[in-house]
Amino acid sequence: MSDFQILSTNHTSFTVSDLDRTVAYFRDALGFEVTSKAPRDPKKVSEITGIEGAQVMIAYVRGAGHSIELIEYLGPSDRTSVRPRPCDVGFAHLAYDVDDIDAAIDRSAEHGVFPIGLVTVIDQGPNRGGRVAYLRDSDGITIEFIQKP
Repeated sequence: MSDFQILSTNHTSFTVSDLDRTVAYFRDALGFEVTSKAPRDPKKVSEITGIEGAQVMIAYVRGAGHSIELIEYLGPSDRTSVRPRPCDVGFAHLAYDVDDIDAAIDRSAEHGVFPIGLVTVIDQGPNRGGRVAYLRDSDGITIEFIQKP
C-alpha cells in the first residue's frame, strides 16, 4: 500500500513540431476548447525536464472531459523526433468514442490527420460489434476513434 493517493488525472501531453497546426486540429476538427497558450520560463522548463536550453510554447486544449497539453520546443537546437509504430515499446495513443466514425475521419483528413490502417469492425472485447480506426498526424500523434455498435 502506498503512502499517497492519486486524486485525479491532470492532463496528457504531446510534444509537437507545429503548435498552431496541432491546436487547430483539436479545436476545429475535434471541438476542443483552447484553455491557454503561452511560453514558459526556460530555466524552470530546464529544471523540470533536465533539458538544457529548453524553450517552449505550451497550449492546453480541453475536450471530452480531459485536458491535453501540447508543447512546441523552440530550443535546444539538437532536438529530434520519434515515430514509433503501434507495435513499438513506448507507443501511445488517445482513444475517443464517436457517434459517426466516418464523419470523424473526414473532418480529421481536412487537418492532415489520416487513417494508418482500415476502419475495422471489432470482433471481441468490450467494444465488440463497434467500428474502430487509428489515425495519425504528421508528428506521429495517434488518435483512435471507436464507434459503438
